[in-house]
Amino acid sequence: MSITFRGATEADVKDFVDLLKDDEIGAARETAAAGVYVDVFRRVAADPMAVIVVGETDGRVVAGYQLNAIEGLSLNGLRRGQIEDVRVASDLRGQGIGKLLIEDAFERARGLGCRAVQLVAHKDREATERFYRGVGFSVSHNGFKYSLD
Repeated sequence: MSITFRGATEADVKDFVDLLKDDEIGAARETAAAGVYVDVFRRVAADPMAVIVVGETDGRVVAGYQLNAIEGLSLNGLRRGQIEDVRVASDLRGQGIGKLLIEDAFERARGLGCRAVQLVAHKDREATERFYRGVGFSVSHNGFKYSLD
């Protein structure tokens, strides 16, 4: 299977959101109206230190992720890439698309001047953790969240 990764356009937002909803966890939490996602896409697209990427094969969006470059004072002013919302269509998982997606994210992060990348995965996604370890990530920190709503 041949896959092409490219910067997403506003026309890709629905397909990207469909990928986000393509499992139990995502289906339960991605409930906003379509306009919310379009508004957020526009803000991300306007940020030179962020990109939303889709993977396409045969005219179908089958994968995607968001990358944000984050400036930091620690680690000698390390700029890191935060990879978010990594998804591969459920019917195509296990075919190497995820590895290609991560390689694309690494290359784009380097292009943004990042010297490291990081991501978080939901603690209930055991297969996802195995995947990330398999492509070279290591568990280095505990993650915490606090809802401001």
